[in-house]
Amino acid sequence: MAAPSEMARSAPRAFKAAHLFSQRGRPLTGSRRIPVTSVQNASPASYRALHQSLLRKSHPTPIQKSSLAKDPLSSNPAMAFPCLDAQDAKSAQLSARSLQSGPEPSYTTGHHELFHGEQPLLLDWGGVLPEFDIAYESWGRLNPDKSNAILLHTGLSASSHAHSTTANPKPGWWEKFIGPGKPLNTDKYFIICTNVIGGCYGSTGPSSFDPSDGKRYATRFPILTIDDMVRAQFRLLDSLGIKKLYASVGSSMGGMQSLAAGVLFPERIGKIVSISGCARSHPYSIAMRHTQRQVLMMDPKWARGFYYDSIPPHSGMKLAREIATVTYRSGPEWEMRFGRRRADPRKQPALCPDFLIETYLDHAGEKFCLEYDPNSLLYVSKAMDLFDLGHAHQTETKKRRAEYKAEIAEGVHQSDITCSLTLPEKPYEEQPSAEEQAMDAAARPDAPPQDLVAGLAPLKNHPVLVMGVASDILFPAWQQREIAQTLRAAGNNSVEHIELGEDISMFGHDTFLLDLKNIGGAVETFLR
Repeated sequence: MAAPSEMARSAPRAFKAAHLFSQRGRPLTGSRRIPVTSVQNASPASYRALHQSLLRKSHPTPIQKSSLAKDPLSSNPAMAFPCLDAQDAKSAQLSARSLQSGPEPSYTTGHHELFHGEQPLLLDWGGVLPEFDIAYESWGRLNPDKSNAILLHTGLSASSHAHSTTANPKPGWWEKFIGPGKPLNTDKYFIICTNVIGGCYGSTGPSSFDPSDGKRYATRFPILTIDDMVRAQFRLLDSLGIKKLYASVGSSMGGMQSLAAGVLFPERIGKIVSISGCARSHPYSIAMRHTQRQVLMMDPKWARGFYYDSIPPHSGMKLAREIATVTYRSGPEWEMRFGRRRADPRKQPALCPDFLIETYLDHAGEKFCLEYDPNSLLYVSKAMDLFDLGHAHQTETKKRRAEYKAEIAEGVHQSDITCSLTLPEKPYEEQPSAEEQAMDAAARPDAPPQDLVAGLAPLKNHPVLVMGVASDILFPAWQQREIAQTLRAAGNNSVEHIELGEDISMFGHDTFLLDLKNIGGAVETFLR
């Protein structure tokens, strides 16, 4: 501890600074101005008493007594963290899931139809669902020859409730795009929308009960792919007697499904619409989804997926949704909406949400964190990462599925869904082939990859509408250009590619949810 003489020399400077702050800056709450001379003449004991008085009067929230007792000469009060207090309070009070809407149109479903698949569904990575459910809703009327059906594919966290119904009048996530005279015209078309397998809005997913033991799948659920989701959807179409779709339409992950449906079942689809999607997942979007999964899995309440009888990992889900929301919109839009404005510039800056953009993200995460099953987020987002319509990937998958089918026929197939990966002992090292790939891409900057050209060859006779948005950072516009260029290179002369510039839309990836005029107008024209 410093000697009294040392304290006497140093303390006056500190308290003089505090006194000047009260004069030149924001006055200390509840404090009175003390002449500098009286501070300089005070004893060490007086410094401590005065310091504690200033702490109590300058801090708007209560300070724990223990913090002052441990360090009575601390130069600043302990900071309050209301954002963390709120999470603690939620954990203490949480007893049931919330059904509030997220930051985008509500994904929560109410009444829906249910298709029960009684035949086992073999998945691309060896898992088997002995039976499964597909939640779906429909609008319009199926014509006598069943040729006017449109399959509408959803994004990652959407339910089958794309539009309101008599049984469920709540607005759907594509409410303005579906109906009489709308882009998906129910006077002409029969629209079907499903909740994908792996989801949590009625279709079989991690929160469903495993029929073998009556317990929830949790992380015993097998790894999924986008193709698995599409195969399950076509089982539903089989049950409805629909042999060929008029069109396959989707945005975001739905844009992936729409292309995959055409590649898997080219003879069963007429037109294809892919909005803000891709033909294969790229490193940036994989990285963003990985980050979301990591913050969710690091929440102690995730409990390796077995949290259904306890408190769900709402804090991890909140953070994951905040990261996702950053990728859904654009910087220019947020510059206009929020700028550098703070929620309350009169208050001291805080480490909790302070700027308007921070409070927006906090609100978005908070509203979503109890609406969607965390395990579904993990499985469905991983399926997006695995998506690749390249010829080599398709060939490997077909070979693997054939081996699984042979094993099942012989009764020896064992579904191995355990993770065999181990963390590398050494840090990441550049792969030898990376430089060669970069040089190859630089030599042919505008040429689509030949592997992808071969992979999309089944779509060469289909009219295809590909749409992208320049302000989209999650699925950048070059990825939609890649789809269009690849299809044309594969011999498709019926490809229409539309890219909305930032002068038209600054809503980023979410443009497909919001822009009825440009997105909806193009879809309506293409489907005629």
